[in-house]
Amino acid sequence: MTAVPPLRLLPILLSAWLIPGSGHFLLGRRARGLVFLALVLFSAGVGALLHGNLFGPQAGRPLSVLATLAVLASGLPYLVLRAGLGYQGDAEAPGYEYGTVFLLTAGLMNLLLLLDVWDLGRGQKE
Repeated sequence: MTAVPPLRLLPILLSAWLIPGSGHFLLGRRARGLVFLALVLFSAGVGALLHGNLFGPQAGRPLSVLATLAVLASGLPYLVLRAGLGYQGDAEAPGYEYGTVFLLTAGLMNLLLLLDVWDLGRGQKE
């Protein structure tokens, strides 16, 4: 694959963060992009159904900032859950810990997808 000019790659990366899999889709890897979209949405959806913790920064807890960045990396799923639905999670729910892991996984998976889009867009990966 040929390299994408840097000014064209930045909007693709922003799109890839906001809508998981869209970076691959825009780079011509449509099937892969759709699969990645499904994986991230599935992971975030299962996390929400299990009432996992959708982290937010907490005063006096510096690691909460890292956890917040991790779940925020999922892009639109985070924004819809947090701002659109006012989702908080339920620490008393039986699946709380598993749900939290699914929500974190959705964000971290999307970060890895962003790095993949970066490599593909720069022509460093086939």
